[in-house]
Amino acid sequence: MLAALPAYAQTLPVVQLSAGMHLIRAEVAADMATRSRGLMFRKSLAPNAGMVFVFDDASLHCMWMKNTYIPLSVAFVDESGVIINIEDMAPQTEDTHCARRPARYALEMDRGWFASRGIKPGTKLGGMEKLRP
Repeated sequence: MLAALPAYAQTLPVVQLSAGMHLIRAEVAADMATRSRGLMFRKSLAPNAGMVFVFDDASLHCMWMKNTYIPLSVAFVDESGVIINIEDMAPQTEDTHCARRPARYALEMDRGWFASRGIKPGTKLGGMEKLRP
């Protein structure tokens, strides 16, 4: 039955992360297909929900918003779970938003989610160890 669903509607694994006292329900995009699709075609996100992208290596990864309808903020995160930088992204654009130094992860949340909670570069995210192979 799952194969009959469009690719963007298939269920991904979910992990609980934290930023200070704030809990995050993050879908995990850990392979090329799920990272390429990301949050494309979604119309909304549940409160405190997002998507964490797990890259094969730490590098200067970039994100874009092609076919993505939800305004998002992305936090680029290093190997140890510390936020490197946070970028706001406009929907349905092909502008690139990149890590300022090598990142192993990217966490996308509703636009402004990080700022409204005072979460900034240097914040260590909890639960990131669940994403390591």
